[in-house]
Amino acid sequence: MSILNTSQIMEILPHRHPFLLIDTVEELEVGVRAVAKKNVTFSEGHFTGHFPGNPVMPGVLIIEALAQTGAVAILSKEEWKGKTAYFAGINSAKFKQKVLPGDTLMLETEIIKVKGPIGVGKATAYVDGKVVCMAELTFAIG
Repeated sequence: MSILNTSQIMEILPHRHPFLLIDTVEELEVGVRAVAKKNVTFSEGHFTGHFPGNPVMPGVLIIEALAQTGAVAILSKEEWKGKTAYFAGINSAKFKQKVLPGDTLMLETEIIKVKGPIGVGKATAYVDGKVVCMAELTFAIG
């Protein structure tokens, strides 16, 4: 059972369709870690051009989904409610396999460092238990 549904996620994040890239939050340790789920569907607009006849979820959208997962964790803290988490850096991003329509992405982001409004998250995306992407994400809360 999910901890947060889409409506509850939208109370935390400013993102909206078509750029809200997580469907549910499955686990949440406020300020520490979140695990979210994204059901990848063929009807998503980017598949018409990425790539015709060979639909693959763009890596930048996987990274964004991981960032949104981390943003739920950090912005759930009372002191950051109503704020926005912005990208300040993406380090060591690696993509291990393609993400295709029909896949269910499990997104895990752990906040490993926070100093004032700047923080770092360790992020990993999985499909069927296999790592598809990992990165270190730096964010600034504003």
